[in-house]
Amino acid sequence: MTSEIKDVLLVGFGAVGAIYSLILRRSKKARVTVVARSNYDAVNSQGMHIKSGKYGDVPGWKPDRLVNSVSDAADRPYSYVVVCTKYVPEVSPTPSMLRSLLSPPYTSNHPQPTYVLLQNGLNVEGDLYKAIKEANPAEDPRIISVALWIGTNLAAENVVHHNDFVRPTLGIYRPDNFTATSNTPSEQAVLDDFASLITSGGGRAYVVPEVQRIKFQKNFWNLVFSSTATLTRHPVTALFRRQNEEGFMPAPYIADVTADLIEKYTTPMLYGVLNEALAVGRAVGFDESALPSATVDNTIANTRRLHMVPENKHRASMLLDIENGRPIEVEAIVGEVVRMAHQKGLDVPRIETLYALLLVVQNQILRERGP
Repeated sequence: MTSEIKDVLLVGFGAVGAIYSLILRRSKKARVTVVARSNYDAVNSQGMHIKSGKYGDVPGWKPDRLVNSVSDAADRPYSYVVVCTKYVPEVSPTPSMLRSLLSPPYTSNHPQPTYVLLQNGLNVEGDLYKAIKEANPAEDPRIISVALWIGTNLAAENVVHHNDFVRPTLGIYRPDNFTATSNTPSEQAVLDDFASLITSGGGRAYVVPEVQRIKFQKNFWNLVFSSTATLTRHPVTALFRRQNEEGFMPAPYIADVTADLIEKYTTPMLYGVLNEALAVGRAVGFDESALPSATVDNTIANTRRLHMVPENKHRASMLLDIENGRPIEVEAIVGEVVRMAHQKGLDVPRIETLYALLLVVQNQILRERGP
């Protein structure tokens, strides 16, 4: 007996979208439609060249169907809509991007799908949850939130580099409930079903009862290191990589004359940011078992270890965005932590400083891009 083939819509054909459309298609359980916006012409004519340490070299790859807008894709029901765009609500709010699926005639003709958000940051689900509820008040919205670790980047508009690392953790989004300890049978069934598409496609998927604590912990790295890299315009290696005994190491590195000063002033700032974030996590209900205090030391120690070595060429995605004149994910990664702190009456002066400066950066990017 063959299993049912599910229609899946994937929105955003960047690095993450390319890898996940490949995984879903490889499952042989999904018929994949992809919305490629800025790179539609290149992918439509040449396909996507995926260079992956896990899935091999795949030139000219295309999904089952390629379209250049969500409205063009809104001609059929979908089991899942997978959103792989960056969450930049000041430019493109998720409900606006998905408007064709959240309004008639689509809502009159088709049931709402389960939405899967593969997006960085915190509370990226809230505006979509509200929009789905308004579109169909009789049903509770179904949103799978994903904490995703993946080593991939878009080298050109239709070329993706991927190492062998991809680790998604899946959980149901529940507004204002960050401490659930179990899934309902229907929630578990939805999570297991989508996870089966990933595992059948050669990926891994971890299902948890409450994913927001994992997303909060994952956000530690972006909060401090993506922000610092973006504001200094240097990759994270510039914080930790010293000159070697011969006085040379691939740039950027820390010159001897400033190394001790960076250790004295910059490193404590990193700890200060993460300790403020830890306090916010405690205030919203993440206890020691959900968010260990050691996360602060471990985040910095692991980053130092990985970024001291000469072969590390990693550039934070937020830094890449500013280098390429693209809007940054400041609201989801930094602004939301500030708002969560304010709601709980906490002072987070270091995080607020990062947010204040990144707002200036974002403003200039948006000004230069124009309407």
